[in-house]
Amino acid sequence: MSRPVRGRHQARKRAVDLLFEAEARGLSPAEVVDVRTGLAETNPEIAPLQPYTAAAARGVGEHAAHIDDLISSHLQGWTLDRLPAVDRAILRVAVWELLYADDVPEPVAVDEAVQLAKELSTDDSPGFVNGVLGHVMLVTPQIRAAAEAVRGARDPDVAATPEGPGPQP
Repeated sequence: MSRPVRGRHQARKRAVDLLFEAEARGLSPAEVVDVRTGLAETNPEIAPLQPYTAAAARGVGEHAAHIDDLISSHLQGWTLDRLPAVDRAILRVAVWELLYADDVPEPVAVDEAVQLAKELSTDDSPGFVNGVLGHVMLVTPQIRAAAEAVRGARDPDVAATPEGPGPQP
């Protein structure tokens, strides 16, 4: 019986694999996660997905439009469709981490993406991925703050905190 994937690096790598598969098969990331989860439950030879792998893949799927728009706005001389599929998947996981994985420091998300590009893609990809994510990192604090403000507007308890945008005492 195979062992579950361990460590965040391997979880990210597996999330990239799932996104690549989803795109190749014309499925949503959530559908691929569900299929893989079902296979692991019925076949002891198949390792279950690590929770972080499933969270990253599902998160990319849930926020795909926003993530792709953000990546596209920082591509110079490229379109998202022209990128190699593996680079798209790597960038999508990294941008999801930059925006939605509060427990992942921004430099770690970028370094991990560059490492994955070294392992999985072309010789030019690590520098390209680093450059795109470096530009994305410049705007993520504003995006996170805007998202927090929207959440605060929906939840008055969040807005009323000293750190929130609500009225101050």
